[in-house]
Parts: sequence; structure tokens; C-alpha cells
Amino acid sequence: MVERYITINGRKWRATDPEIPEDAAARLRKALMSARRAVGAALRAGDGAAERAARGRVQEAKVALGERGTPWWEQSAGERRARWERGVRLLCPPD
Repeated sequence: MVERYITINGRKWRATDPEIPEDAAARLRKALMSARRAVGAALRAGDGAAERAARGRVQEAKVALGERGTPWWEQSAGERRARWERGVRLLCPPD
């Protein structure tokens, strides 16, 4: 059985959708980390607009990975694929 949650430091978090191909998941994780760094930079700079934009990218990446939004185990295979493909289109520049 695929685990739906992971526990980190005693806190339960939704696991990434295991059906996302590894190359796409890696690109989405990279986009997530970039967005998180942008949140920190915006906070340090006191730039509210940049912070909101960066937090929006964090949200998009987390949804694309299946960690937020409709639980991936409640979605059809097509819905799951559409979710992560949209995230890759929005967040990941072409190689």
C-alpha cells in the first residue's frame, strides 16, 4: 500500500503523489524550493508584492505535487496527470 502521509518531527504531512514521473517530480521540487527561497528574499527585503507572488508559486508547486488541494488518492488517473502537467507548464521553464 502506498503511504498517503509522511511524518517529520512528529508532524503529519501529505505525501507527494507517487504517480508523478520522477523527472516531472524533480522539476516541481526544484520550482518549489526556488519559490521558498523567493519568499525568504521577499521577507528580508520587506517586499509584500514579491512575497505574495512567491507564496503563490509555493502553493502552485504544492498542489502540482499533490501535497495540497484535492487529495491525490481521491482523483482519477487523468485528474492526477492534468494536475501535475499544469504545474510543470506553469512553474518549470523548458530545458
